[in-house]
Amino acid sequence: MERWKVGILIFEDVEVLDFAGPFEVLSRTRLVPGVESRRSDDSAPFHVFTVAATRDPVRATGGLVVLPRFAFDESPPIDLLVVPGGFGTRRLVADAGTLTWIRDTARRARRVTSVCTGSLLLASAGLLRGRRATTHGSALGELAAFDVGQVVRDQRVVDDVIVTSAGVAAGIDMALHVVETMFGRAVADETAAYLEYPRR
Repeated sequence: MERWKVGILIFEDVEVLDFAGPFEVLSRTRLVPGVESRRSDDSAPFHVFTVAATRDPVRATGGLVVLPRFAFDESPPIDLLVVPGGFGTRRLVADAGTLTWIRDTARRARRVTSVCTGSLLLASAGLLRGRRATTHGSALGELAAFDVGQVVRDQRVVDDVIVTSAGVAAGIDMALHVVETMFGRAVADETAAYLEYPRR
């Protein structure tokens, strides 16, 4: 079975649940239902890993320290890109190296997603031109300042080729949406049930 390579960007002051929520959903998705299927990767459709500018430890919000699996220059090809948010995005919207990596990775990826203010990075990289998108409720004005087709203010997940989501916990909804669009409602619902997460 082909396994999609899922690269989740992390950076200083990344919001913990923004990256950990999608990581949990996608790494625990199985095409064979049940607890026992989670004891191996035999029916896992995703291989999930973190990527950062370097392999130095990253301090997320709240002081959680995370060790990236790959640096930008050593990451394997990414099929599904996840760009989370957090206070650190405000520094990165003008960081040429990060924006170039996002742009180049998105061009080669099969799907691109964001959580929370990760959409600001996608917008700054020019990837949301002409597209509907959303972000954390407190950052909707910031997103509107970029060249975005339409800022959506009342949806947790917006899928306009690129999938964006509202803040923090909405990244779980985004990841389950991706699972559903790729593998069907039954797989997404079973994944949510395994995580004991009530789908909206």
